[in-house]
Amino acid sequence: MFDEIANRYDFLNHTLSCFQDILWRRNCCRELRRMHPGKRLLDLCGGTGDFAVTYEKFNGKPDVAVLGDFSYGMLKGSAGKKMSAAPVQLDAMKMPFADGSFDVILNGFGMRNLPDAEAGLKESARVLDEGGFLQVLEFFSPRGTFNKFFYKRLAPLFIPVLGAFFSKRDAYEYLVNSVLRFLPVDEFVALAEKNGFELVHVKPCFWGVAFRVLLRRKPKAAGSVK
Repeated sequence: MFDEIANRYDFLNHTLSCFQDILWRRNCCRELRRMHPGKRLLDLCGGTGDFAVTYEKFNGKPDVAVLGDFSYGMLKGSAGKKMSAAPVQLDAMKMPFADGSFDVILNGFGMRNLPDAEAGLKESARVLDEGGFLQVLEFFSPRGTFNKFFYKRLAPLFIPVLGAFFSKRDAYEYLVNSVLRFLPVDEFVALAEKNGFELVHVKPCFWGVAFRVLLRRKPKAAGSVK
């Protein structure tokens, strides 16, 4: 499905969010700059690489940078973008990297697409070095009044229609349904804290249509063995 929509993916992301997704990524990367992260970057479920491009604008060129996604078509869509990240087709729940390989993992709108979010969090914790950051930008299952109205009333009306006009209707019906099936943000944070992370902060975007969740990899307990 993602291979089939790759050529219109960036355009529709920007259009459907009224270009707010660009601002959300920028805010994520500014926050990471203040944290003084290391220089090994993984843009996980990175699609066509917009998050990796934004990261480099605000934090400079990493020493190591990987753009990882399950969809080969999405990775092809990153060609020509100004970034140093090398595209790698991978499974986010079983990555081909050693423990502690990265200082920063970006995950923009990818966690809810995994068959098992907990497995994805465990694997992200494994490949992050101690003290490293996981920056998640995601649409979580709605709980507030505005969120519920948006995702249960507005979004099913206009998102699939625009998707059908510019790309594929079923892919954008999937987008809405995947949000409704996903965890609410507080349950996602609790799951992350059970699987190797501590919360830095949660910040809503556009009254909670999306959230920026910044997590830090917990240090291993004294005496633990890798």
